[in-house]
Amino acid sequence: MTGLADRLTPEQIEEFGREMDEIRQRVVADLGEADVEYIQNIIKTQRGLEIAGRGLLFAGFFPPAWLAGVAALSLSKILDNMEIGHNVMHGQYDWTRIPELSSQRFEWDTVAPAENWRHSHNYIHHTYTNILDKDRDIGYGILRIDPAQKWHPYYLGNPVYATLLAFIFQWGVMLHDLEFDRIVRGERTWSDNKEVGAKMVKKAARQVGKDYVLFPLLTGPLAPLTFLGNASANLVRNLWAFSIIFCGHFPADVESFTEEETENETRGHWYLRQILGSANITGGKLFHILTGNLSHQIEHHLFPDIPARRYPQIAAEVRAACEKYGLPYNTGPLHKQLWSVAKKIVKFALPGSGSQQEPTEPTTVSPELRAA
Repeated sequence: MTGLADRLTPEQIEEFGREMDEIRQRVVADLGEADVEYIQNIIKTQRGLEIAGRGLLFAGFFPPAWLAGVAALSLSKILDNMEIGHNVMHGQYDWTRIPELSSQRFEWDTVAPAENWRHSHNYIHHTYTNILDKDRDIGYGILRIDPAQKWHPYYLGNPVYATLLAFIFQWGVMLHDLEFDRIVRGERTWSDNKEVGAKMVKKAARQVGKDYVLFPLLTGPLAPLTFLGNASANLVRNLWAFSIIFCGHFPADVESFTEEETENETRGHWYLRQILGSANITGGKLFHILTGNLSHQIEHHLFPDIPARRYPQIAAEVRAACEKYGLPYNTGPLHKQLWSVAKKIVKFALPGSGSQQEPTEPTTVSPELRAA
């Protein structure tokens, strides 16, 4: 990384790390009944929206009722995936010892099996955030999203792949664990996917059966409208989740790193990498709830295991620390971040955009920082 982190001495990096540790320790020490009440209220709201949505689809012959049902069901699926599922499965509420809030027991309303996701996301992504060839969320194995990824004619389809991924995002998240790119490179075989694949088939069959067979059949002659309503709610959830996640990871100025640059990484360096490899999205309280507070992706990458409702409370403090040390704090409204991501996807679809054959290198941590 040129310019910004070069201004930090090894001592400053470790001091920055200590300040981040202090923020985390203070939040953890303050966790209590208010956090439990918050997530339980969100769960009640989500369940109420699902009941209302499915109930309204029984009156789907009346267009306003059908639209209201789709809206309620869409919100239910968004809350289930973003503010509840994602955060509970991160272990943010394991300290409560409440079974329904256990990261190991929770299963969400999406085709991706929770067990597979916990490994690929909680462990792989959050341990190796934005480390090329380690963090498989960089491009999700199908997109060129970083200048260090060698260009290939395949990437001319970048905008098409990204659009398709947005529409079927829950399926993309599920299939992500098959690691097709590694199979193509000969680093993994189909037999290696036997156990992972079996879990996918089982979970996908359950989800498809619920949304596209059981509930449509329950509405009798309105089955086609119910089928369409469920498909519409899944589509809304997919587009929303794609937008929020990509805006938190891939806007302009979000940086990437190599394995060599992160060898012998200290706690301070790890925190620094999270800051530089993330971006926030500005918005109001309801917006943040619907994003699962992943609109505070910087804070989430810094503290993935503390309740996400706490991120807005500490965001100003994290930003002040970044300003103190001359570090960027990448944030902006949804439309700005989304447009930035779109331009990046198009840019890296083309040759001559920082491929490995060219002198352009990815923005990375400087050797001086690595040596700390």
